[in-house]
Amino acid sequence: MSTTVAITNLMNYKTKDLDETTLRQLYKNMLKPRLIEEKMLILLRQGKISKWFSGIGQEAISVGVTMALQSSEYILPMHRNLGVFTTREIPLFRLFCQWQGKASGFTKGRDRSFHFGTQEYNIVGMISHLGPQLGVADGIALASKLKNKNQVTAVFTGEGGTSEGDFHEALNVASVWQLPVMFCVENNGYGLSTPTNEQYYCKDIADRGLGYGMESHIIDGNNIIEVFSKVNALAESIRKNPRPVLLEFKTFRMRGHEEASGTKYVPQELMDEWAAKDPIENYRSYLKSESLLTDEQDEAFHAEIKAEIDAALDAANAEEKINPIETNELSDVYKDFDYQNFDELKNTQELRFIDAISEGLKQSMEQHDDLVIMGQDIAEYGGVFKITEGFVEKFGKDRVRNTPICESAIVEAGMGLSIAGIKSVVEMQFADFVSSGFNPIVNYLAKSHYRWSQNADVVVRMPCGAGVAAGPFHSQTNEAWFTKTPGLKVVYPAFPKDAKGLLVTAINDPNPVLFFEHKALYRSIRQEVPTNYYSIPLGEAALLKEGADVTIITYGAGVHWALETLENNPNIQADLIDLRSLQPLDTNAIYNSVKKTGRAIILQEDSMFGGIASDISALIMEHCFEYLDAPVKRVASMETPIPFINQLEEQYLAKSKFESALQELLNY
Repeated sequence: MSTTVAITNLMNYKTKDLDETTLRQLYKNMLKPRLIEEKMLILLRQGKISKWFSGIGQEAISVGVTMALQSSEYILPMHRNLGVFTTREIPLFRLFCQWQGKASGFTKGRDRSFHFGTQEYNIVGMISHLGPQLGVADGIALASKLKNKNQVTAVFTGEGGTSEGDFHEALNVASVWQLPVMFCVENNGYGLSTPTNEQYYCKDIADRGLGYGMESHIIDGNNIIEVFSKVNALAESIRKNPRPVLLEFKTFRMRGHEEASGTKYVPQELMDEWAAKDPIENYRSYLKSESLLTDEQDEAFHAEIKAEIDAALDAANAEEKINPIETNELSDVYKDFDYQNFDELKNTQELRFIDAISEGLKQSMEQHDDLVIMGQDIAEYGGVFKITEGFVEKFGKDRVRNTPICESAIVEAGMGLSIAGIKSVVEMQFADFVSSGFNPIVNYLAKSHYRWSQNADVVVRMPCGAGVAAGPFHSQTNEAWFTKTPGLKVVYPAFPKDAKGLLVTAINDPNPVLFFEHKALYRSIRQEVPTNYYSIPLGEAALLKEGADVTIITYGAGVHWALETLENNPNIQADLIDLRSLQPLDTNAIYNSVKKTGRAIILQEDSMFGGIASDISALIMEHCFEYLDAPVKRVASMETPIPFINQLEEQYLAKSKFESALQELLNY
């Protein structure tokens, strides 16, 4: 008892500005996740749940932050923030169903623990990679700022997560754009088993705020009054004066990283020290010492919460296990897209490929009056290829946003904008640079709708391809990185007219689209293009030439290589298919043609192994084998990085190999 009293005094509960109802509610809101966790630990030992990440000892942070925010403001919690979910009053039945993988959970059994979000409660859950949610918070906060909502977004991470590059990128963007975000770092001493002295070298994580010109605070994470009062005051201030704030909550994790990890790596004296600082025990003692909580009230709180837990568990246990239905799983990978056709009108003008993209982007900005474009140097400079030249003057810097060099954070910000109901286009300066933003594309944008029905309304523009002597880091055509990722759509036009119409559709589509634009085509290919706003559906290939000898399947620059080859060989009568869209893929166009010609050759600029030509070849073999008069032929570039000097680049490219490969197939 003496230890508890001493620590209570150390915690220095300053409650003079808080009414009795709030003081008791803070206690009750902390008690609820604690009692749930105690029950979960029993169920874990009984084998009734598979895994548990405990937040015991950290409840004051989740509860204090959540109570300080308005219910309409977004919170992005981690796996130890059960108190966020319970304070937002999510029904326990649904939480238990989520943890048991039942249909009434939030992910329909597709993900576990706290890897989910819910628009109903304005909560956006984590993914295991931790860092991306920081940039997503930037996007949500940007939407709030653009819509003048005067709202705060709070995002959680642990001290271990601050070592990720996403942390730096997100804080830097938030600072440059002065976004109303509270970055809440729960410094609980250990990243799994790695202590803080092996994770960072500064004294306090809050010190990092200086590097971003950002206000920062250190808060006693075990003192519920300090957490609530300081966060509440900061939230009110940020709503009036939007800006990011870095908050470091000093706390401790009393259980293992997850239960299987244990805590043997923690010195016992440290465990004892923090056990004496338990946020619930100390606050309960304080309330009772101030006659703000009676034993009867405390017992009633316990009884009420335990009854709610038991009833919700009984209901969750009674729910049937999920019955796997393949069509349900496949239909939820993408958000339904009710394609709206905008017809081409008669008025046309001759445009280069690059100008058609610029016009499609500009008309989309006019069509969607809150569409945001983000990328490096895209504002006053107009982008390195000048596609957005003049956009700032027409649409303003709120919607045409220069970004720091931070591909991950900007993709993540696009995800956040989508959560808040705003479309975005993210320009990669070169498609090669997408590797720096790969994680949020394939793990966040691609999977969110399948996991918890949250679409990613983001188009990532990808200037790609060789033939311009740009070398290994500015010449890749890396579409195969994404065609194999369920949840992404991949578009790759070869002509100006297609580029404009497909870009319009990609922006209208509520799903994430990787839009590849071949740099060598930008200023070399011209075509008559309708001047109006029009659309072309994704997943429909174009049959450019018809013939009975062979089916040529290609896309991007390969289309022009094939056209040149056929012009040089007028005796070859070929079906030439321009795929235009790689995901979805027009398999009917491929199969119908191959069944007619009996021969197929697939041309891609990418190197051979693992490219999309391999999958198309396999599909033809599986679905058209009995119609084939020869093996399916694939033609691709060399299995090397892309060289710089033109003699080596020409040798590298598939263009130089295509004609002989085509003749070889015809002579089989």
